[in-house]
Amino acid sequence: MADFSHPLQLSVDRTSPVPLYFQLSQQLEAAIEKGTLTPGSLLGNEIDLAQRLGLSRPTVRQAIQGLVDKGLLVRRRGVGTQVVHSQVKRPLELSSLYDDLEAAGQKPATTVLRNAVEPATAEVAAALGIAEGSDVHLVERLRYAHGEPMARLRNHLPPGLLPLETPYLEGTGLYRLMRGAGITLHSARQTVGARAATAQEAGLLAEAAGAPLLTMERTTFDDTGRAVEFGSHLYRASRYSFEFQLLVRA
Repeated sequence: MADFSHPLQLSVDRTSPVPLYFQLSQQLEAAIEKGTLTPGSLLGNEIDLAQRLGLSRPTVRQAIQGLVDKGLLVRRRGVGTQVVHSQVKRPLELSSLYDDLEAAGQKPATTVLRNAVEPATAEVAAALGIAEGSDVHLVERLRYAHGEPMARLRNHLPPGLLPLETPYLEGTGLYRLMRGAGITLHSARQTVGARAATAQEAGLLAEAAGAPLLTMERTTFDDTGRAVEFGSHLYRASRYSFEFQLLVRA
C-alpha cells in the first residue's frame, strides 16, 4: 500500500502566489488521477509529509481536506487517510465512455442490463427520424471503473444496424463496435443536465436516493447524415464531470 514515503515527486514553490496547501493538493490529485496513488492506497501521517516538505501541519491538513471534500480521499478511523477513486473528467466530444475510461487508466467493465428490440417511443422516434412505434434496438448497460459503478447507459439504435450480441457489448464500447462494423461516426447533437436519482437508479449506481446525477442525451449521425444511435445516460456526479473548452469570438 502506498504512503507518503511512496516516491511521489512532491514539491512546493514558496515564491508562487498559489497557496502552498493548494499546490500540494493539486499534486496529490494529479497522482490519484494518473494512477500513481491507486484506489485503496493508504496515505501516511500528516506530520511526516509536513516535515518532508517543510510545511506546517495545518497546511498539509488543509490540502488533504480539500481532496476529502472532493471525494478523492476518505479518513477512516483506525486505518488512516485512504484513496477512494479518481473522478472521471470527460471532454465533451464525440467519444465513447469506454474509450475515455480506458485512456485514463480507469479499467472499464460493463454489465448489460437489457438487450432487446422494442417499439420506439415518440422521443426515440423523433431522435432517430423514424415512425413512432417502429422497432428499435435497446441496449442498456451499467459501466464500471475500477469495479465501481459509474454510469447507466441507455442506447436506442435502428435494428439491423450492426451485431449487438451481449458478449460483444460487455467486452468493449459501443462506438468501437460501430466503427468495427464500418459505420463512420461524423457528428452528434448533445444535451447535458442534472437531476436527483430515483430509488432504482440509486441502487444501480451505489448512491443514496435523491443523490445528484448528471444526465446526457446524444443523437449521433454517420457521414451520410443518418441518425445511428440515441443515447440517454446517467452519471454519478460524485465520480464524474464533463469538461468544456470555450473559445472567445472576436
